[in-house]
Amino acid sequence: MAVKLQGFEFWKTTLRGARYVVAPMVDQSELAWRLLSRRHGAELCYTPMLHAQVFVRDANYRKDNLYSEVCPEDRPLITQFCANDPEVFVQACLLAQDYCDAIDLNLGCPQMIAKRGHYGVFLQDEWELLEKMVKLANEKISVPITCKIRVFNKMEETVQYAQMLEKAGCQLLTVHGRTKDQKGPATGIASWEHIKAVRNAVNIPVFANGNIQHLSDVEQCMEETGVQGVMSAEGNLHNPALFEGHSPPVWEMAEEYLEVVSQYPPCTLSYVRAHLFKLWHHTLQIHKDLREELAKVKNLQGLTEVSRQLRLRCQEEITNGGEEAGQVVGLPFPHWICQPYVRPVPKAPVANSNGTEVKAVCHKRALSQEDSDGASDALSKNKQKKKARNPHKNFCPEQKPKYIKCEQCGNPKGNHCVFNLCRGCCKKKAHKEVADCPSHGLRFKTKAEKQKSERQEEEEEGKSRGLQEEEDEGLLNGTPSPPTDPPQRTDCGLRHGLTGT
Repeated sequence: MAVKLQGFEFWKTTLRGARYVVAPMVDQSELAWRLLSRRHGAELCYTPMLHAQVFVRDANYRKDNLYSEVCPEDRPLITQFCANDPEVFVQACLLAQDYCDAIDLNLGCPQMIAKRGHYGVFLQDEWELLEKMVKLANEKISVPITCKIRVFNKMEETVQYAQMLEKAGCQLLTVHGRTKDQKGPATGIASWEHIKAVRNAVNIPVFANGNIQHLSDVEQCMEETGVQGVMSAEGNLHNPALFEGHSPPVWEMAEEYLEVVSQYPPCTLSYVRAHLFKLWHHTLQIHKDLREELAKVKNLQGLTEVSRQLRLRCQEEITNGGEEAGQVVGLPFPHWICQPYVRPVPKAPVANSNGTEVKAVCHKRALSQEDSDGASDALSKNKQKKKARNPHKNFCPEQKPKYIKCEQCGNPKGNHCVFNLCRGCCKKKAHKEVADCPSHGLRFKTKAEKQKSERQEEEEEGKSRGLQEEEDEGLLNGTPSPPTDPPQRTDCGLRHGLTGT
């Protein structure tokens, strides 16, 4: 068994001293995008964040998200999981370790789905659990374990957090210099000071994440923080050539990406569409008809055609517009050049009549009378569409059926399942115990009994066939057949003078 490298030796040897890193991005850092990024300077890539529990229980999920994306050009590669159970996390790591160079534990996702699922940055206060997860994984799996974290408001707490993970067995740490609350409109500026403090406090490689929009930002970050590498997410999505220090025309990147997608199928259409929306973001603010078309098309050929139409319009604009062509207020380059998207600054609080500051609140658009259709509790547009497809659909939380959870995994159990489990868990149990579950359409016992009876019938047929062959063989060899009893004389025969001969 090969020796597992650790810390700086792992970074220098396995990761080849990678400095330019593409971040793990849900539904965005798939194989085709990783290969495109590697062509343009990226030295290390992460898979999209994968859900450890689903990865363990669902073979199709494993195949679609990791096993089918194995490619020699796509190395070094780190697989990222979100998890909140040490045993489940280790099981997922064991299933993935042969397909990547390291496993990363996501401790930085701030989205609401992470809050509901209790993973990502919402575990950052549960140090005992995290220490157990990292320590167990470091002991059990054959590749190094790494972590991606967000910072606390207090720098000292952030440093202690990083040191705890290092002590537990983390071999490389990525620090996103934003807090749990810095997201969406309140994203703000990442704190490189926090990242620098962590780098100075630990003895493992550190990657920095945050405020990376150009190659000059990468160089400045490494100089100011002393980190080993810099990770980019949004900057990479808007300009895959960021690590080359190059800002090409959007259509060059779009066409090259679509070419890679066609060479390395399968790639989910929604991923491709999302990438094109990111790449063409600034141009689609102008050509809104093609924005709608890009959202509607149903296949790769349609997406390719919309991208081609955008290119033709940009080239026509260049031909007719001269030096001022494509200039948009607020953009450093013409809109058809790959460049970062800068979120608008949140609106400042407004003072009311009492002089108290009131935060600006974004209200949903009120539905018209026609939209609400006279209902007292108006439905949103999305719910109205669902209602049109299914008139019996119920949106009232109080009236929604309450599902009883599966005893093993927490998913809704089958209403009439003989084991009180969901279908997935029921199938495993029924297969193991050779049992039936009519509710889930599982007939393992019935099939086993049928196969047993078929085998018995075949054995009986074989025996009778053997006896028949023995009789036939005796006749061929001249062996007389056993004598038969002579016909018996009956009273009726005697009465009529008949004999039995």
